[in-house]
Amino acid sequence: MPFRDRTHAGEELALRMLEWADSSDLVDPVVLALPRGGVPVAAPVAHALHAPLDVLVARKIGVPGRRETAIGAVVGEEPPLFDRVALELLGLSEDGLASDVAEARGELRRRAHAYRTGHPTPPVENRTVIVVDDGLATGLTATAALMSLRRRGADRLVLAAPVGSPQTVADMRGHTGDVICLEQPADFRAVSEGYERFPQVSDAEVMDVLNAFHAQEDRHERSGRGG
Repeated sequence: MPFRDRTHAGEELALRMLEWADSSDLVDPVVLALPRGGVPVAAPVAHALHAPLDVLVARKIGVPGRRETAIGAVVGEEPPLFDRVALELLGLSEDGLASDVAEARGELRRRAHAYRTGHPTPPVENRTVIVVDDGLATGLTATAALMSLRRRGADRLVLAAPVGSPQTVADMRGHTGDVICLEQPADFRAVSEGYERFPQVSDAEVMDVLNAFHAQEDRHERSGRGG
C-alpha cells in the first residue's frame, strides 16, 4: 500500500526506527535529512528518537537531457561521485559534466544558506548519524552523503527511507550495514509510486518543518529546566 504523503511515511518509518533502536546501540544520535523531500520524512523520526534534526545538503547530477535520471551526486565542496558504468555506457565523461557539477555546487550553497539561516553544520564525530530520504532509486545521492559523513568521522551510519529499489537497498548495505527501508516492491520503478501524494517540496516547506521542529525542541528544553 502506498503512503499517503511524506509525513505519513515519516510516521511509519519512525515506528520501525523505534523498534530497531531498542535492539541497537545508538551513540548520541543525530538525524540528517536529505532535502528537500527527506525533510518532512525525517522530522517524525527525529521526534521519535528524541534526536536533533538537521539537513545534509546533497545534490543529484542528472543525465544531460534527462535531469531526473541521476548519473552522479555531490556534497559540499567534496569531489563528485559518479556512476562510472553509466558514464561509459552513455559516452559521457566527468570533464564533460564539469559545468553540471559547478551548477550543482552553486545550488548546494544556496540551499545550505537558506536552510541553516546561519546555524553551523552539526558535529558528527563519534556519533550515530541517521540519514533519511523520501526514497531510494539509484542511491547515488545517499551514497555521496554517507561517504561524506564517514570522512567527517561519524561513528555509525544508518540509512532510512520509506520506499526503495530492492537492488539499491542491497547495494547500499555495502556503504553502511544499517539500511531501514519499509517498502521494497519487486517491480519498483520510481519513488513517487510509493506515495498517493508526492508533490515537489519547496524551500519554504523545508524551512517550515525545520523551524517547527526546533521550536518544539526549545519548548521541551524550557519546560525541562522549569521542572
